[in-house]
Amino acid sequence: MLPILKTSLGQLFEADCLKFLSTLKTGTVDLAFADPPFNLGKKYSSKIDDARTTHHYLDWCREWLDEMVRVLKPGGSLFLWNLPKWNLALGSCLTGSMTFRHWIAVDIKYSLPIQNRLYPSHYSLLYFVKGNKPSVFHPDRLPVSCCRHCGGELRDYGGYKDKMNPRGVNLSDVWTDIPPVRHAKYKKRDDNALALKLMDRIIAMASDPESIVLDPFGGSGTTYVTAELNGRRWIGSELDCKPIIRRFDELESDREHLAQIHSNKNVLFTRSSMELRRKSGNPLSPNYRLDTQDLCVCPDPVVKQRDLFALP
Repeated sequence: MLPILKTSLGQLFEADCLKFLSTLKTGTVDLAFADPPFNLGKKYSSKIDDARTTHHYLDWCREWLDEMVRVLKPGGSLFLWNLPKWNLALGSCLTGSMTFRHWIAVDIKYSLPIQNRLYPSHYSLLYFVKGNKPSVFHPDRLPVSCCRHCGGELRDYGGYKDKMNPRGVNLSDVWTDIPPVRHAKYKKRDDNALALKLMDRIIAMASDPESIVLDPFGGSGTTYVTAELNGRRWIGSELDCKPIIRRFDELESDREHLAQIHSNKNVLFTRSSMELRRKSGNPLSPNYRLDTQDLCVCPDPVVKQRDLFALP
């Protein structure tokens, strides 16, 4: 099997996921991610059957999940992105061979409310590890949530401000800051696409630069692009690779987008919220311990917090 796309870090194969996975050696992958079709009857350019019976859909999913578990190294991480309905069943299939870590709820509205049902507003991201604990685990930290008008904190941390980590707030298992991919600048194909921010968070959490990242459902190529731009090795497959190949031919917009994402994580306050505070005359409490990059909202790195907010 020859790759249809090859870079210095990764390889993409135009192939059925099961045929592709069967070619991989056992215990060679550090991070495996899967975003399979959701069996909603959608039309894909690859002409797959996305309207199977529940029984056949789950049986098919178990086949490629078994293969993904096989190719993972001990301590390797597996992330499964799907609707809660399907992940409920698929998660139980993994509990015998993997250790459950988290059910991560990613707050993204599906589309329209469903009659006689609660409004579905999150996707499920299951996180399992092969063995007792992950070999790699360094989750990003998030900035304090601030008002988009004045930059002020949306939560009062009271007397704990001086105890907060300068690199940001702990990541929880509910993610409310992942945007749906709708803007033409970021949407790389007609079908649904994963947010670059989502894959950056997963790859940062569960891989190192020498790690190998696997995704057998390439889609628009978000996993591969994120791995490539973060210096990770990657490998994957898709039945129709044309959108992915086009995306790799035009990586600059993704590179700029990822740089923006990186500038707004692992900091206690984003530069935009700091600038809003400055403009609104709303000084930041001196009790916070901030990194140098938090203190600067302009290209001049010598600007200090006292200069920006006129603190006494």
